[in-house]
Amino acid sequence: MNPRLEFFSAAEVMAGLPMVDCINLMEEAFKDLAEAQIQMPLRSIMMFGGRKIFGQMPSWLERQRVIGTKVITMVPENRDRGMASHQGLILLFSADDGTPWAVVDAESVTAIRTAAVSAVATRWLARHDASCLAILGTGQQARTHLEAMLAVRPFTRILVYGLHRERALAYQQEMMEQLRCPLEVADSVEEACAEADVICTVTSSPTPILASCDVKDGCHINAVGACRADERELDSALVARARLYVDRHESAQSEAGDYLIPLKEGAITSDHMVGELADLVSGQVAGRENASEVTVFKSLGLALEDVAAAYYLYQRGRAQRG
Repeated sequence: MNPRLEFFSAAEVMAGLPMVDCINLMEEAFKDLAEAQIQMPLRSIMMFGGRKIFGQMPSWLERQRVIGTKVITMVPENRDRGMASHQGLILLFSADDGTPWAVVDAESVTAIRTAAVSAVATRWLARHDASCLAILGTGQQARTHLEAMLAVRPFTRILVYGLHRERALAYQQEMMEQLRCPLEVADSVEEACAEADVICTVTSSPTPILASCDVKDGCHINAVGACRADERELDSALVARARLYVDRHESAQSEAGDYLIPLKEGAITSDHMVGELADLVSGQVAGRENASEVTVFKSLGLALEDVAAAYYLYQRGRAQRG
């Protein structure tokens, strides 16, 4: 065992992984994926206790000579308990000799890196003149997504909608104080999204909360919440209408209900996915082609994101210690 094994708590992650840095880090990681410098099998998932998930997500970053895995639980009911739905640890090792380097709080990394990846997609797919943002959801991902979206577009109007109005009001107060941004609480999904140029769906809903009729032409959507083959946040008409991008084909074909359910219904065909985020940022597929089309980025979360973020924290910690 490495006597210099490092542990990074949630507080240390939040202090050591600034959102802007993480956005740039994620974009570079996806470029490495496009260049076959990252190896990453499909994550293994075990269901337990209803909708609860226990998962393991390994990845090898060849250029950085680091290997690691995230071990995580996902308990949707935790949101009603005032707890995080995603909890776990990231384990980081040297890819040269297998030495364990670090144990990193996964909840905080997941909160930051997921939003950062959505920001990368937004940077590449949203209209450059996007000025109105809608956030559907009021949990941890709603908090980090707001920060991430503001890092890539200068939104002048922001609306949030949550199923529980009191939580939406608490979110409004917290985020206005933290980010010094204007923020309105909407009474419905329709009100929140009517004028939105970018929409982030970050909910625990297993059934569609966003319909095509709620989305105006030219909108970009980050669909983040649903992570099972039988769950989705977008209706079939919206997915069929949009140019669809995913974080990885293999994951989407196995786990993305937002893709699999419309496919099963016959609303889309198997070639509906335009490409992966790695293809987009490396110039291998086209992004938005005109100002009126709707784009969707379906995020499931990849192990490379966790390992890249953990390695960044480890390297930063070493540099600070000299």
